[in-house]
Amino acid sequence: MDIDLVSPDTFLFGPPHDAFARLRLEAPVFLHRREDLPPFWVVTRHPDVVRVSRDGETFSSVPNGALLNEIPYGPRNEPSPTMLNLDPPSHTRLRRLAAPILALSERRVRALCTRTLDRAFELDDCDFAKDVAAEFCMSVLAELLGFPDQKDRRHVQWIARELSDPLESPMNATMELFRFARDIRGETGLTTREFELLVLVLITAGHLATQHLLAGAMLALIEHPRQWRLLRDNPAIMATGADEMLRWVSPLMQFQRTATKDTDIAGQPISKGDRVAMYYIAANRDEAVFDEPMSFDLTRSPNPHVAFGAGGPHSCLSDHLARLQIRVLFDELSRRTRQVELADTPDYLGSTFLNGISAMPVRFRH
Repeated sequence: MDIDLVSPDTFLFGPPHDAFARLRLEAPVFLHRREDLPPFWVVTRHPDVVRVSRDGETFSSVPNGALLNEIPYGPRNEPSPTMLNLDPPSHTRLRRLAAPILALSERRVRALCTRTLDRAFELDDCDFAKDVAAEFCMSVLAELLGFPDQKDRRHVQWIARELSDPLESPMNATMELFRFARDIRGETGLTTREFELLVLVLITAGHLATQHLLAGAMLALIEHPRQWRLLRDNPAIMATGADEMLRWVSPLMQFQRTATKDTDIAGQPISKGDRVAMYYIAANRDEAVFDEPMSFDLTRSPNPHVAFGAGGPHSCLSDHLARLQIRVLFDELSRRTRQVELADTPDYLGSTFLNGISAMPVRFRH
């Protein structure tokens, strides 16, 4: 099958859902080859993604890291030892120490959201991706890590943009982020290096993922006006609606594992040392698991999506906080706005890792 999942061009107009549908049907465990990169298996069906995600003994994060485009930092070109690239027990220890950093009350999150919307509503031209989603998520991140100064926030926003831009090399931004992390480090029980890498994960797999989730969910509501009306008439629908937004957007599209022994996935032999990429965004549209998977339905239940992983050791650390931000933002929007309209065509990020929108001009109708 002719598809290049490591080229940003493939994602210029959003995820290639038609290609993923073909893979699920014709080659659910597909060997992706490119002359300039090591080959890797593409896993697109829901049960197979769940199996790989939960079987940490057979499919490890350590040998080649969790990212297909991992940049080597170690002396032997080893992946950076972030939580994403570790297995238990090292991974478990870091999760335990990092968890308290991610605690924030709903009252405080709602206050940050209200402030963000107040500013956005005053703008003549509002870019939802930047002025609402990115600004709200940056406010939450600043609260968590303790850098309320606007200059610091602009600096971190620049770092985040550089890290998410598929056309930029993230090395300089990563080094700048490490310097910033050293400046704000408090008493966490983490070493300086561990804290630097935690902040890197919070920016990439936390802040950026949630930012793009919120923008993508808003676009889905604009494109599905009946769902927006359902939300406005009954904000309690977010009890199921948050999961549908997660399934629909799937902001972190894939993660990589490495086989620790000879095995198989759905009958396809996998050799020890093979790279395996779990495409959550494809699994979340699996026709065998979800009724009408290409329909956006805030009432969908059950909804066994894998947007935050599938419950294995690497299930999303910021799951609770991301859900809280989703619920609070769309609760506030549904109460304070009659309608949100596109003012221009959205621009997609074109990333092979983040399903994101880089710009989305909108008009608020109150």
